[in-house]
Amino acid sequence: MRKILLIVAALFALAACGNKQADAPASAGSETITNDTISKETMQHNMQEVQAYLKECGAFFIATSDGDQPRVRPFGVSEIINDRLYIMTGKVKDVYKQMDKNGKFEICALKPSGSEWMRLSGTLVNDETLAVKEEFLNRNESLKSMYKADDDNMAVLYITDATARFCSFSAPERVVKF
Repeated sequence: MRKILLIVAALFALAACGNKQADAPASAGSETITNDTISKETMQHNMQEVQAYLKECGAFFIATSDGDQPRVRPFGVSEIINDRLYIMTGKVKDVYKQMDKNGKFEICALKPSGSEWMRLSGTLVNDETLAVKEEFLNRNESLKSMYKADDDNMAVLYITDATARFCSFSAPERVVKF
């Protein structure tokens, strides 16, 4: 029952966060922040903040595209390795096939309170580096029973052009990029 309530809260949260942005007037002369205008230190800080948020939430939901049909699934692991934020899945899964065809994604992570969430969007890039796969598994021992770094099934994907939107029912939206 709690899982159903969290999913319903996440759906309401997505709608509320999207409405806040849609209703917000554009400031005259406001500067657009792109990843090109952010220092490396700020980008690293932002990535670490997003990673900490995902870890705190435990499970997070990733949306992909299957033709014209959106697909959403729970994920539970992410890691920063070599200054990149990675997620992991299996290549035999439909979610990997969708990410491989169209790397654009969105993640929604809902804190256990149900009143704070983060939406993370960007592009996923597959990384076949054996050392990265091994490090990911070393940090997530429970995955070793299902995946091997050299099994040609394990897929580690890093996030580029990321925009994270931190939302809540009681505070204005805050946006970071990396």
